[in-house]
Amino acid sequence: QMELVESGGGLVQAGGSLRLSCTASERTFNNYNMAWFRQAPGKEREFVATITWKFDTYYTDSEKGRFTISRDNFKKMAFLQMNSLKPEDTAVYFCAADQWYSGESPEYAYWGQGTQVTVSS
Repeated sequence: QMELVESGGGLVQAGGSLRLSCTASERTFNNYNMAWFRQAPGKEREFVATITWKFDTYYTDSEKGRFTISRDNFKKMAFLQMNSLKPEDTAVYFCAADQWYSGESPEYAYWGQGTQVTVSS
């Protein structure tokens, strides 16, 4: 059973940057695909980015060029660097993991509790 803990959220002005971190408990972390999702109030959880166990990365079009997903297998961590933040990026950001799935649907097996990101205009 993998546990995921997000950190790094906070309040930032539009145009600013944040780096989210996700720390995993699983010792075989390097075998897992990692993803970031977000959920704004009153909206469904939506895909942001994923990085596979092979280090392939995928982003939604709206985040491509602004966000960067990465991982450090030695530290068992995944990251989301967010630049040029906009008020519409305001949401709770969740880290997710799965050994087999790496798509855009919220079908990942393991989830963190989320970290709040608020972008002020």
